[in-house]
Amino acid sequence: MRDPLSVLTDAFTSFLFGKVETTRLPVRTSTGQAQAVYLPTAAPGLGDSGVIIGREVYSGKGYIYDPFQLYGQQLPAPHWLVLGESGNGKSALEKTYVLRQLRFRDRQVVVLDAQGEDGVGEWNLIAQELGITPIRLDPMAALDMGIRLNPLDPAITTTGQLALLRTIIEVAMGHGLDERSGFALKVAHAYVNETIVDRQPVLTDIVEQLRHPEPESAEAMNVAIDDVRAWGLDVALVLDRLVDGDLRGMFDGPTTVGIDLDAPLIVFDLSHIDRNSIAMPILMAIVGVWLEHTWIRPDRKKRIFLVEEAWHIINSPFVAQLFQRLLKFGRRLGLSFVAVVHHLSDVVDGAAAKEAAAILKMASTRTIYAQKADEARATGRVLGLPRWAVEIIPTLTPGIAVWDVNGNVQVVKHLVTETERPLVFTDRAMTESSAELADDALHAAELEAEERAAAFVEHHLGDSESTVA
Repeated sequence: MRDPLSVLTDAFTSFLFGKVETTRLPVRTSTGQAQAVYLPTAAPGLGDSGVIIGREVYSGKGYIYDPFQLYGQQLPAPHWLVLGESGNGKSALEKTYVLRQLRFRDRQVVVLDAQGEDGVGEWNLIAQELGITPIRLDPMAALDMGIRLNPLDPAITTTGQLALLRTIIEVAMGHGLDERSGFALKVAHAYVNETIVDRQPVLTDIVEQLRHPEPESAEAMNVAIDDVRAWGLDVALVLDRLVDGDLRGMFDGPTTVGIDLDAPLIVFDLSHIDRNSIAMPILMAIVGVWLEHTWIRPDRKKRIFLVEEAWHIINSPFVAQLFQRLLKFGRRLGLSFVAVVHHLSDVVDGAAAKEAAAILKMASTRTIYAQKADEARATGRVLGLPRWAVEIIPTLTPGIAVWDVNGNVQVVKHLVTETERPLVFTDRAMTESSAELADDALHAAELEAEERAAAFVEHHLGDSESTVA
């Protein structure tokens, strides 16, 4: 029974201000029924066809992504940029994404593996599990009959060979070829291709022809033979590095027999190459053109080209131009280019800023892991991210990233199944997972929910071939 003072107060208030608001009794109900009263809201997803990445953090729903399914509908281009500091889960995302894509019969992946431990690349475990032998480019091993890629392989068109030779030279010299040097290279290449028919032409043949040009080459342009020799001297010195310098053995012989370009996964192991040397962009150029002319074919396969340490590509104007052409050409034939970069400032402030901007513009999907506040703001400006996304990037924990898929921005928790875990978490990647597990240990309920979600992912992957139309 209400006390007299409360009754008197309510009567006085009602007299002054009118009838007081009706008191409503609390409602007791189940969570299943309450969802009709308090409707949850979440950003729209990307559809239900493709591979599962994990779950959207705020809604808890599954996050599914596939550039080939979204292309032409929600994506203007199937290319993907992955950003973030070391130790936040980029490696785990790349590997699980490839493993899940390979469950579809019409997928093929090439990985340029620039990281490594214990003398092998980071993708070695996955290659072994799939019965794949990595293409290990190693100058020391090449001297002992290791893997070779021939820039003059007949599988590459004559035009492609000359373009590749020019790119190699321009990368090594740091500037473009002038007309006279370009002419000397062109006539040497033409003569070698015309006269050597009983075997694969090799770089040694080009170097020899540059040093000793044929008189006919000079006569055709009405110049002295000594002039043609002088024009080709610098070109010969650069190519000599691939023949008798620190890169010898890898490119100065016929292409190694047995490289399977029809395998579902092709791994180029570059872990034995100094990542900070001029050798890395030269390698990128050679592999890029070689793949363009031997791997990408109009056979209705969906191909993924994943490049670790991709700033080696985007930071060199000549290699960036080459890959920009590859991206434009490959898009028509079902190619998705995945570039993995630690910091966007590595490329947008580099020597190839113009080329970098063009490549970044073609990447309609951007995944950003944790970065420092200054780097996050710079990334947000370049990529046009919303303010809320920029503000949370420095606070992201390992395994969580901001995904921007052509303007559809969500925060996604990447999930790894128990089957994938031994293949994904190498020694270096274990550092990433340990930080994540330490955080989950403080949230036991969250860990249990993630394990249930991961079990769902693994079960769903069993039916993945029927998921994609």
